[in-house]
Amino acid sequence: MAEDALLDEREVAILRWRSRRGLVENDLFIERFFNRHGAQLRASQARAVTMLMNLSDNDLLDLLLVRKEPEGEIATDDVRAVLKLLRERA
Repeated sequence: MAEDALLDEREVAILRWRSRRGLVENDLFIERFFNRHGAQLRASQARAVTMLMNLSDNDLLDLLLVRKEPEGEIATDDVRAVLKLLRERA
């Protein structure tokens, strides 16, 4: 995959599968994100999603509900951009 190429359908499907969470609240945000943006995801966004999915369910929910902002190694522009898309309302 090129540095920031669009993901193909298979790559999006794998990322979506790996993004399933234990908390239904997180899953609602994630499902909406993939429904809206899955077809246009780029490699840099996929890396940011992966970084967010490596968090615990509660830490991820705090970010999604804007109780916290990204800190430390996840405080990147790509993570912030993906988080903004995840937080979008209808």
